[in-house]
Amino acid sequence: MVTRWIRTLSARTEGTAETLGGKASGLVQLHRLGLPVPEGFVITTEACRAFLRDGRLPDGLDAELAAAVADLERATGRAFGGPRKPLAVSVRSGAGVSMPGMMDTVLNLGLTIEATEGLAAETGDRPFAQDARQGFLRSFAAATVTTATGAAAADPTRPGPDDAARQLTRAVEAVFSSWESQRARTYRELNGIADDLGTAVVVQRMVFGNRDAASGSGVAFSRDPNTGEDVPYGEVLFGRQGEEVVSGRALTRPLRELAEREPQVWSGLLDALHRIEGYYRDACYVEFTFQSGQLWLLQVRPGRFAGAAAVRVATELVDQRLIGRDEALLRVSPVHLRHVRTPRIAAGEAEVLARGIGACPGVATGRIATTADGAVRMARTGPVLLVRPETSPSDLHGLAAATGIVTARGGPASHAAVVARAMGKPAVVGVAGLTLDGGSVTAGGRTLPEGTPVTIDGTGGEVVLGSPRTVTDAADGHLHRLLAWADEASGDHSARDEAQRLAAAHTALRGR
Repeated sequence: MVTRWIRTLSARTEGTAETLGGKASGLVQLHRLGLPVPEGFVITTEACRAFLRDGRLPDGLDAELAAAVADLERATGRAFGGPRKPLAVSVRSGAGVSMPGMMDTVLNLGLTIEATEGLAAETGDRPFAQDARQGFLRSFAAATVTTATGAAAADPTRPGPDDAARQLTRAVEAVFSSWESQRARTYRELNGIADDLGTAVVVQRMVFGNRDAASGSGVAFSRDPNTGEDVPYGEVLFGRQGEEVVSGRALTRPLRELAEREPQVWSGLLDALHRIEGYYRDACYVEFTFQSGQLWLLQVRPGRFAGAAAVRVATELVDQRLIGRDEALLRVSPVHLRHVRTPRIAAGEAEVLARGIGACPGVATGRIATTADGAVRMARTGPVLLVRPETSPSDLHGLAAATGIVTARGGPASHAAVVARAMGKPAVVGVAGLTLDGGSVTAGGRTLPEGTPVTIDGTGGEVVLGSPRTVTDAADGHLHRLLAWADEASGDHSARDEAQRLAAAHTALRGR
């Protein structure tokens, strides 16, 4: 039997997340919901496993890749690397388990010198076309500069092959190779992800968030990930590409500003969030781009809330008749209940150095570390807070060693915020006026050397000196309701620890 390495992204595509990867599986479901998704195809995880085993792309993939690109050209009416109506694509990783930012991405691929001239002629905007090509060259060089072992694989000062087909092959190899990068291996080790899963590669027609004043990119949760409140939450950048949102390098704007500046895009996004929640029967997260006023969805997954937010979402979904009580109980883990009462810094008891955006609830105290390596070293003798302008996948070892995270830039969907929530660590991002210079941090008019003890409140976004007193919120009505359902499910109404009550309910429900 001949193995098929590539599947089209469409409503008819069959396959599991294990084969298609989580990203492509989500995109297929968006197609089935009738939501706007850029045309594309996915190279399966099976191809990645073959590549990692044999050290080369599997037999037959080249021919399938050429056929898939030809189909994409027909679907879009564009020419890959051609001078008229050029087609540019994104090449992204998509493992079966989410690994945010741990593998490589190449954007604007296909913008050869000739295609860039064609894009300039088509749009009448030469600076846009040239900027798009520079974006391709940067991401291509970053992805292909090293192999999985760290040895040089390409000179980053060179533009790479000026042939779209060769660019695509090189980019696919780079994404497959990045599965074995040090940052990806570290992330899998920290999160208990098997090393032999491999990643899929998703290839899609580029949509440009930097096309004009009616373009942009953003991320959106259908509900607030910090509290679970049933309101859209996220951030947006106008006139910019999506990688600038998730990297944390740029100053983002609150998602609600989209309603004021692009009401049609906002309306489409709200409709999409509602329909996606109905399918997943859970809070959801989406990444989106809008080009010249048209909305496109690029990624979707369940929200994966924790603590008090997980409890609130579970109970409110029961009220909305999307799930039953038993499912609500099983969706909340006993570990969530250990963090359901969120500690806060006691008001008026410490000097506030700076304020940012609370990205992951909780209070963390530690000595300032200004580099990931420094955080690992200092954590051997006590708690540390990693303070960075923004974080990247190369900081993962420092993020793992720290008790909390602070960044000067970025918003609630930046790399630092996403990783902090995944690790359950308090985080404050987008701290205005925070600067780093060598081994010191300046905030609130004060310069603090590395090693200074500070405390952060990941709910309110405060950064304060020292180790102030904390207070803990009382249990709210959502928790009381969930625990009552737990006692009813287990049949045991004796007074016990809250996590034990929920664990007893889980045992009873799974034994039915």
